Amino acid sequence: MEKEAKKLGLLALTALVISSSIGSGIFGIASDMAVGTSPGAAIVAWIITGTGVLMLCLALTNIIHKRPELSGIFSYATETFGPFGGFLSGWGYWLSAWLGNIAFATIMMSALSYFVPALGNGSNLLSIMIASVILWMMCFVVNKGIESAAVLNTVITVCKLVPLAFFTIAAIIFFKADMFTADFWGTVSGNFSLIEVLTQVKSSMMVLMWVFVGIEGAAMMSDRAKTKSTAGKATVLGLVGLLCIYLLLSLLPYGLMDRAEICQLKQPAMAYLLSYLVGPWGAAFINIAMIISVTGCWLSWTMLPVETTRLMAMQNLLPQKFGEVNDKNVPTFSLVFMTVLSQVFLFTLLFTDKAYNFAYSLCTAAIFVTWILICVYQIKLSYQRRTEKGEIKQLIIGIVGTVFYAWAIWASGIGYFLMCMLVYIIGILFYIKARKEIGILKVFSAKEKLAIALIFAGAALSVFMLATGRIAI
Repeated sequence: MEKEAKKLGLLALTALVISSSIGSGIFGIASDMAVGTSPGAAIVAWIITGTGVLMLCLALTNIIHKRPELSGIFSYATETFGPFGGFLSGWGYWLSAWLGNIAFATIMMSALSYFVPALGNGSNLLSIMIASVILWMMCFVVNKGIESAAVLNTVITVCKLVPLAFFTIAAIIFFKADMFTADFWGTVSGNFSLIEVLTQVKSSMMVLMWVFVGIEGAAMMSDRAKTKSTAGKATVLGLVGLLCIYLLLSLLPYGLMDRAEICQLKQPAMAYLLSYLVGPWGAAFINIAMIISVTGCWLSWTMLPVETTRLMAMQNLLPQKFGEVNDKNVPTFSLVFMTVLSQVFLFTLLFTDKAYNFAYSLCTAAIFVTWILICVYQIKLSYQRRTEKGEIKQLIIGIVGTVFYAWAIWASGIGYFLMCMLVYIIGILFYIKARKEIGILKVFSAKEKLAIALIFAGAALSVFMLATGRIAI
């Protein structure tokens, strides 16, 4: 009976999907979307993005059901392309996780600047110094084995959902339909134009993808569901719930304030929108709630990347040093290595006007590698079982997902994706060491050498694009 009590039902699992996916992005989505997207184009963008993310969720649910013995989502790439494929997927997931923490740091400092104006937009020297102290405090706490307890998670969830609900109610009360429809399509003619609308959709893709970072973690909870079918239903319902929340919170602002004014709001935009509606206390309320929420996310996402590198070390994709744990079962070397890299990256934010956008763009670009490789494995697994019932449907899911994420990499700004290749070069050196530790002298095949050449070419191209101003930072 005790074992059965631990199993999660449809409602509980759906709530977990929603809670684990909502991070800091939703608090700033209003201004991020308004910069390049009209209300009508935003609706189209959410439909396209929702379809693509649904394909990823369905693929993960299918793979977990049929290959539950595989450990870590990067192992799906190992099954498809061998150890180096697994490394590429795992390193991308690790890179995305700690870059997400940089985004958390900048938006937390931006929120604190409401109370301490000297912090500016969250990326000046004082902000970076304070963020650095918090960064190393997180490292210390996690190294002691202190993970977020159930009570802390409950508090954080309330801090996420209550202010979102309050803002939604206030926005509905003050909503002006004529303002919302004034420039619905954002086109030159004022009417629907496929090319112009798709251009707007393309401009918002990175923002939309950022708020779904973490959705893959929710699908991984299926082994705790009462049945596999319950997990699949919860994933779909959770995604629908997220889309409803995201649609409301990104579209309602267009009926509250002129689009040009929304674009000029500081981050987190929701705080300043609520202040516009109900007065200064509204901004204070949102900022305090978001600081607490981001603190919890930051703690959780400090654990995630080090756990990823530990699993990679166990599968000989990284040196064994990354898998060594202390007496609290925490991989200290991996944790400190990640924190040092995070510290270095924090200081680079002195050179960008939009630190939060820059950080989350890199975070999202990095995880594209993992997401697209999941969909590719879905294609392989379904093709191998193509004579079985329902596998053609699964094959189509994999194909649609792969095409979507390939397009998303381009649409989101290929420059950010190429910048991630710089950190991949560091990872390749570790991968070589890991393979030699187990006696493999010929580390790379001919195809893998070609992939490495492309990574180096991408890294070089990103440096050129940065130097010539073609990557906006």
